[in-house]
Amino acid sequence: MRIVLTGGGTGGHFYPAVAVADRLREVARAERLIEPELYFLAPDPYDAGTLFDHGIKYRRILAGKTRRYFSPLNIVDWVKVVLGAIGTLWTMYKLYPDVVFSKGGYGAFPVVFAARVLRIPVVMHESDSKPGRVNAWTARFAERIAVSYPSAAEQFPAEIKSKVAWTGNPVRSTIARRAPEGAREYLKLEEHTPTLLVLGGSQGAQAINRIIIESLKDLTADYQIIHQTGKANFEEARSAGGFELEGTGRERRYLPFPYLDDLALRMSAGAADLVVTRAGSSLFEVASWGLPAIVIPIPEAVAHDQRENAYAYARSGSAVVLEEPNLTRGVFVAEVRRVMDSEPLRRQMSAAAVTFNKPDADLAIAKEILAIGLLHEPEV
Repeated sequence: MRIVLTGGGTGGHFYPAVAVADRLREVARAERLIEPELYFLAPDPYDAGTLFDHGIKYRRILAGKTRRYFSPLNIVDWVKVVLGAIGTLWTMYKLYPDVVFSKGGYGAFPVVFAARVLRIPVVMHESDSKPGRVNAWTARFAERIAVSYPSAAEQFPAEIKSKVAWTGNPVRSTIARRAPEGAREYLKLEEHTPTLLVLGGSQGAQAINRIIIESLKDLTADYQIIHQTGKANFEEARSAGGFELEGTGRERRYLPFPYLDDLALRMSAGAADLVVTRAGSSLFEVASWGLPAIVIPIPEAVAHDQRENAYAYARSGSAVVLEEPNLTRGVFVAEVRRVMDSEPLRRQMSAAAVTFNKPDADLAIAKEILAIGLLHEPEV
């Protein structure tokens, strides 16, 4: 069986697709099927090393973004959309997969367009609480629709709701569980000091980095901080953090990292009492760890989906939301203290995260993809 994975250019599209790919092989072995041949089609491999490590073949395609605001770049990108659709149609014809798994995003459009033309079945997954434009279009002809948030199911037309299932968001097995044993020793943390884990995504988040640095003197009086800064921001954060804490005797309570690999991330989660995060796919990692969270979504003007994701997750009781326009040192420090200093509140939020979490999302999606792929009869 040949399966194509696709999604547009973010870790929120890429890593869940990799998680599903791993489960596809696992289920195929369990059901004694021939191991599926997996391809990832996108404008960029995102993480070529991960694709290689997981045995996924990459095929580059052309795709264009369509912005919600006027920009001369829209003209160039519409040309890319047209050329990408034509080129990808030829690529898909040569591959002729049995099924396509789409995570949505601009990079998925040429692939699902080609699948539609070639009558190749599509299984789609929506990561956000409100479907993106490509997934909203794909839903009309997709065989199955998986969603991360219960509220997302209500966004689809009534006539296709029978195809929609709340599966949760796939999380890679390598990071889905905390590793508390030996975490403090591994990360060189103080043994009995409460720990705050700050995740701005692999690229970092400047607004979150700024508020952490501004709040260091207040927070390190009682807590220690593991801070994933993003590679481009690491030196600046390390230097600024050292300057803020110089002479306090608390310099070792601030641990900036450019990037946390899978082991370091699991160890950090194992040591953490509270997580500060954006409202992308990292929310589902936090839920899988059963940790309370403070969520700082990207402003709606920049990313329309994150604010809705943040509040959808917060409604579960797992998190509180702080929006960037309100993000001052006083507000941030007060909210961290409110959660960190109340063990009953943290237990309540942790329990809500465990309830929200759907630990076998990748398994449920993989089984459906294989079942549909086995029924596919090529028409060419």
